Amino acid sequence: MDTEQSTTSDRQNRTKEHLKQALIDLIKEKGYHPVTVKNIVDYASYNRSTFYIHYQDKIDLAEDVRNSMLQGLQTSVGEPYIPGNKVYTSKLNAPSFNIVSFIYKNRNFFELINYEDTLPGLHTHFPQAILKIYKEQFVFETINNIPVNMDYFKRYTAYGFYGLLQNWIQQGFIVSQEEFIQEVINLTKTHIYSLKYIGKKV
Repeated sequence: MDTEQSTTSDRQNRTKEHLKQALIDLIKEKGYHPVTVKNIVDYASYNRSTFYIHYQDKIDLAEDVRNSMLQGLQTSVGEPYIPGNKVYTSKLNAPSFNIVSFIYKNRNFFELINYEDTLPGLHTHFPQAILKIYKEQFVFETINNIPVNMDYFKRYTAYGFYGLLQNWIQQGFIVSQEEFIQEVINLTKTHIYSLKYIGKKV
């Protein structure tokens, strides 16, 4: 019974992934608004009844695509860190920025920020997800412990990082992950002395 349930679940997950991929590809081809459920199922080689087993409509699918990917982004951040451990920026390395690797691995999705008629809310939810990570998952110590408004500091740092990511994506990832991460580390050292991962709030 468990095996049957697992097989069914795997099949359902595969179907949902195919529908998500179809929507992403179609947005790149024609923009979000012209895409219909019929376009999606035809592209993914499914029928409409299969689509409606999983999603109410195109909006429901679009929200699942956006939310699941940004949730994955937030989860990926903490993987290199031990909760409660302080890490000095002088010791940061490529694995410290697992978020960059996640974005590159899922670049087919993140390239959607290059399009004007794209997933609804993506242009605002993506930078907000990074800010949420900074605000909830990390404690920062400034250079020389300079006192600052930490809310402003995190907002400034998060949106600065997003700007770099946005530029990297828009340029077609022409700079390698390693080079990009090293540039980010060099910039981070100019204003952050240490960081502590406090874990993800449930």
